[in-house]
Amino acid sequence: MGHFFFGERWMDWVTVGLLVAGALTAGFINGFAGFGTALVASGFWFLVLPAHVVPPLIILAALAGQVVGLWKLSGRMDFRLSIYLISGGVLGVPVGALLLSVLDPNVVKTTIGWFLIAYALFQLKGLPAAMVSAPEDGFADRSIGFVGGVLGGFAGLSGVLPLIWLQLKRLSPADQRARYQPFNLFILMLSAVAMVALGKVDTELMAYAGVAIPFSLLGAVVGANMFLSISEKGFQRAVLVLLMLSGCFIVSQSLM
Repeated sequence: MGHFFFGERWMDWVTVGLLVAGALTAGFINGFAGFGTALVASGFWFLVLPAHVVPPLIILAALAGQVVGLWKLSGRMDFRLSIYLISGGVLGVPVGALLLSVLDPNVVKTTIGWFLIAYALFQLKGLPAAMVSAPEDGFADRSIGFVGGVLGGFAGLSGVLPLIWLQLKRLSPADQRARYQPFNLFILMLSAVAMVALGKVDTELMAYAGVAIPFSLLGAVVGANMFLSISEKGFQRAVLVLLMLSGCFIVSQSLM
């Protein structure tokens, strides 16, 4: 079997192939929808990579994809619109990390997975559309950001709840993206800083990152270009399908 040398590590062609496939696919989804790196990449990377490498590698790949999204969609992004979500998320991340020692992540993730499936099916079936309204004081957005931060620190699912919240507020795809993508980027930056502080960045991780990140960037560019060309209705349906598939993946992982 052929082997390739990256950094200080030898990798066989199956490892490289799945590493690249996961990076490209997750990068595309990230660039197109602004979320989903962890849910997509983990399905590939846990098959061939050391388990302890996958979470920090996902953070680096997701961060790269978010930066591409902000670059390609810079005219649509406004951090002022997401400041309430971000301020809540900053407080939620450490709370989520602390809950790891108290709650079972599988129970929480399974509950979230079933919720995503039910929500997506409800919306895709064309049932009476749910809609929420909230005061402009930002309390509701901060609360959603806080819970998103808790889920991010606890289970790596920071972006799901803010995305659903913005959909229920009936914002356009561009307005949704302007709010939740900066939130996701900021939470990922916090996670990356924590990762460095905890000593999770080493030569083993960087060898895999050296392969994955360029393909994550490429996939994100293609995905962002597709986002710019798709209709509003097409984007909404695509995101709902992604949420449903994400829910199925989370549930299947938890049941294994």
